[in-house]
Amino acid sequence: MMNRIFSEITPEIIEYSELCVKNSYIEPALYEKYQVNRGLRDLEGNGVLTGLTEISEIQAYTFENGKKIGTPGKLFYRGVDVETLVEGFAKEQRFGFEEVVYLLLFGDQPNQAELSDFTKVLGNYRSLPTSFVRDIIMKAPSSDMMNTLARSVLTLFSYDDNASDVSIPNVLRQSLELIALFPLLAVYGYQTYKHYHDDQSLFIHQPQPDLSTAENILYILRPDSKYTELEAKILDIALVLHAEHGGGNNSTFTTHVVSSSGTDTYSVIAASLGSLKGPKHGGANIKVVQMFEDMKSTLDDWTDESQVRQYLVDLLNKRAFDNAGLIYGIGHAIYSVSDPRANVFKSFVKSLSDEKGMNKEFELYSMVARLAPEVIADERKIYKGVSANVDFYSGFVYSMLGLPHELYTPIFAIARIAGWSAHRLEELINAGKIIRPAYMNVSERRPYEPLDQRK
Repeated sequence: MMNRIFSEITPEIIEYSELCVKNSYIEPALYEKYQVNRGLRDLEGNGVLTGLTEISEIQAYTFENGKKIGTPGKLFYRGVDVETLVEGFAKEQRFGFEEVVYLLLFGDQPNQAELSDFTKVLGNYRSLPTSFVRDIIMKAPSSDMMNTLARSVLTLFSYDDNASDVSIPNVLRQSLELIALFPLLAVYGYQTYKHYHDDQSLFIHQPQPDLSTAENILYILRPDSKYTELEAKILDIALVLHAEHGGGNNSTFTTHVVSSSGTDTYSVIAASLGSLKGPKHGGANIKVVQMFEDMKSTLDDWTDESQVRQYLVDLLNKRAFDNAGLIYGIGHAIYSVSDPRANVFKSFVKSLSDEKGMNKEFELYSMVARLAPEVIADERKIYKGVSANVDFYSGFVYSMLGLPHELYTPIFAIARIAGWSAHRLEELINAGKIIRPAYMNVSERRPYEPLDQRK
C-alpha cells in the first residue's frame, strides 16, 4: 500500500476540495469592475505590455484609423522573417536549427565559419555526465517525459560546480549545455520508460557530434538509427518553427519571471518546462492527432466534405471527440488571418506525406483547415478570424515520422529552450527589478474568532 499513498483521494480530501472551491471562487463580474485583464489580455485579446525584447516579434494586425485590422501573420527572429529564413536554408540544402540558436542567442546571422564553429561547440556539449543515464534517468522512470526532463534538469544542478553563478558567461555556458543535452534527456527518458513499463528492448545510442540536432534525435530514438534526408530536414524545420515565439507566451514569460528573481539556470528551465507541459500551451498537437484519429474512426467516409463539416459542427457543440467544444489546431491567441509557421509547414508536410504514402490523410488535414474557420464563424461569435496554427500540422508531421506521443511536447521543449535561453540572458543583461505584478484582494475583512466559539 505504501506505493499508492500519493494517488489516493480520500473522503476527507473531497470534503477539503469542496471547501476550497466554496471559499476561493471570485465572481467574474469583479474582473470587469476593477478592470483586471484576465490572462494579461484585454477584452479584444490584446496582450498587456509587460516588457521589451529584441529577440522575436509577432505581427498579426495593423491599425487603420484607430481600428485593428487582421493581416497575414508574420514571425521574426531578431528581425529576420522566419519564412524567408526557412526558405533560405532549405534552398541551400542544409539544416537550420543550429543557425537559429546562434541567431536567437547572439543577435546576428552567423557566417559559414561562425556556424561551423558553433555547431562543433554544441556537438562537444552533447555528452551527459558519467553514469547519469544509469543513476538518474533509469531510476524511477516516469510515463510523462516532461516530468522526466524537468527532473533531469534539476538534477544536473548537482553536477555543476558553478550551478548558482548567474554571470553572463556562466549562464551562457549552462544554456548551451542544456540546448545540446535536451534531445538526450528526452529520448533516453522515453527509452527507459518503454523498457521498464512495456518490456521493450532498451536502446541507448550515443549521439554523433557531426550530426545536426534533428538528425541526432532520429539517430538515438530509432533502434536501427536510420532515417531519410527528408525526415531529418522536416524535423529540423519543426525545431526552427518552435524555437521562439515572442516574449509573452506562457513558458517564455515564466522564464523572465523566474530569472528576475536571481535564481539559477536549472531552476528557471525546470519552471519553463512546467509551463510548457500544460495542455493549453505545449500539448495541443497531441490533441490534434487524437482528434483526427477519432474523426477517421467515427465517419463512414472521411473524404466526404459534408460528413467532415458535420463532425466539426459536432466538435464545437460538444457532441464529438472529447466533448470540450474545441477544434484543436485551429485558432491562435494572436494570429487571425494566418499563422506563418503553419504556412511554412504545409508545403513540407505535403512532401513528407508523398514519401510516406499518406496523401489521403494530407487531403483530410487540408479539408479541415479550409472548413474549420467557416464552421467556427457560423457557430460562434468571435472577435477575430481563425486559421490553422502550427500545432495543426506539427502533430501530423510527428505521426508520419513515427514519433511516439510521449515525445511530442518534449520535441517542443527541445526547440523552445533556444528561445528560453535567449530570453533568460536578455533578462539578466537588462536586470532591474524582480517581476511582481499586483493582485487586488476582494475578500471581506473579519475579526478573529476564539477557537471554542467557531461553528
